[in-house]
Amino acid sequence: MSLITVRPEGLYCEAGNFYIDPWRPVETAIITHAHADHARSGSQQYVAMASSEGILRKRLGEKIDLQGVQYGEKLKYGDTWVSLHPAGHVLGSAQVRVEHKDDVWVVSGDYKRCADPTCEPFEVVSCDVFITEATFGLPIYKWDTGEETAHQIYDWWQADRDRPSILFCYSFGKAQRVLSELTKFTDQTVYVHGAIAALNQIYRDQNIPMLPTVTTSEMPKSHKYTGDLVLSPPSGHRSTWMKRFKSPQTAFASGWMAVRGARRRRGYERGFVLSDHADWPSLIRTVQETGASKVYVTHGQNDVLSRYLTEVCRIDAQPLETLFEGEGDI
Repeated sequence: MSLITVRPEGLYCEAGNFYIDPWRPVETAIITHAHADHARSGSQQYVAMASSEGILRKRLGEKIDLQGVQYGEKLKYGDTWVSLHPAGHVLGSAQVRVEHKDDVWVVSGDYKRCADPTCEPFEVVSCDVFITEATFGLPIYKWDTGEETAHQIYDWWQADRDRPSILFCYSFGKAQRVLSELTKFTDQTVYVHGAIAALNQIYRDQNIPMLPTVTTSEMPKSHKYTGDLVLSPPSGHRSTWMKRFKSPQTAFASGWMAVRGARRRRGYERGFVLSDHADWPSLIRTVQETGASKVYVTHGQNDVLSRYLTEVCRIDAQPLETLFEGEGDI
């Protein structure tokens, strides 16, 4: 029998009687990270990285029963040993390693392999079975470094100092990464939407270096934002919040910007390719480096990646249907 199976509530480990990132309320939920498709409300007890506690309590409620652990710390559940290991996705993100007798499974959650100053770098964890995401599981997805993309963002901002520059990016993870990467090029204050400001302090409490920020709601209505950089979640686009800016230049930072035409369809003037998920080469490399003989591929292009792993890499791989989502404002 498989160590981890899919139940209506989510990924379940019977030998340890716990769930990983369940999508329905359960007794014990081990959480890989605080994005809403992986951390849902209603469970009796949560276990997650201590560094993700601030985000989880803000999103799920201050009074949740949450056990914060450290990377590599071993926990005993039934007949299993469980530990969390860096996923490199966002602050406090983790892979879940489950050991039962001589069998080791790893659930990756969401992850990326490129450097990110806002979270611990990804750690390769050897295993027999690997459950991987495939959000960007197509060969067209290949990332530059975050520093290179931040330089592009800085140049775009500086090239037009006669208008506000509004960069749309996801409020948890992406916005803080942009603010941190930009410290290599400037120390200027950046203005932010309230949804982003609410999470920035949690990152600062973890000693993550970021540019100074001011919430737009704190500014007088007379402020013109001329030459300023403003960060907003996509929900701010075409909203009444935008009325405070006169003739701004707009851009969107996301892995989806690698697809030709995506920027125009979304109504932005510029697109920057920046993702907190693994690109195609990193997905292949990660699977190979784990040494797993069996691979399950979840959300995203799971059919494409599993077929490539099977036919080209000669690894036993198959899609695994879950309710996890791809890169989004969650």
